[in-house]
Amino acid sequence: MPQVSSVEELMTLLRSCRGAWDTPDRSGDPVDLHDHGLQTARLLRETHPEDTELQVAGLVHDIGHLLRPGDDAGHARHAADAVRPLLGERVARLVELHVPAKRYLAATVAERTLSPRSALTLRTQGGAMTAAEMEHFRGDPLAQSAIALREADDAGKVVGLDPGTMEDWRPVIAAVARTAV
Repeated sequence: MPQVSSVEELMTLLRSCRGAWDTPDRSGDPVDLHDHGLQTARLLRETHPEDTELQVAGLVHDIGHLLRPGDDAGHARHAADAVRPLLGERVARLVELHVPAKRYLAATVAERTLSPRSALTLRTQGGAMTAAEMEHFRGDPLAQSAIALREADDAGKVVGLDPGTMEDWRPVIAAVARTAV
């Protein structure tokens, strides 16, 4: 799996998400990975303005779909592995945890509505968590931030919404990269 080692490499990868979808046949979510990442990051900027690492995690969380098309179960891990060298462990862990957060929310929020594609991939990602898995997830220090990322992920699929431009995120990405550990 390729690893991103510079802000410019990440910007190129993010721009290549324009016209790329979460499913190779475009049967998935209604916005491309580019707009979905921008919408997710923007929602996190609104709800967690102080947490730029969380916002950047929202921006990059689904690039695994581009890196390994068709691997719904592994897309979060692929994305996390790709950005870890540049953006650090916290961003990578948040990206990786957005799938367990979906499984956690599926187990704890009965009235939760997922997009049709997300509901389908939930099964390939392990389904709703068991009681033991929920306890383990709740013990993770990043659990609440991962849940916030997941909620923004679920909401960031609006056709026609102007999410801003990818270039607007360059300084934020650069700042996160400078402090990454």
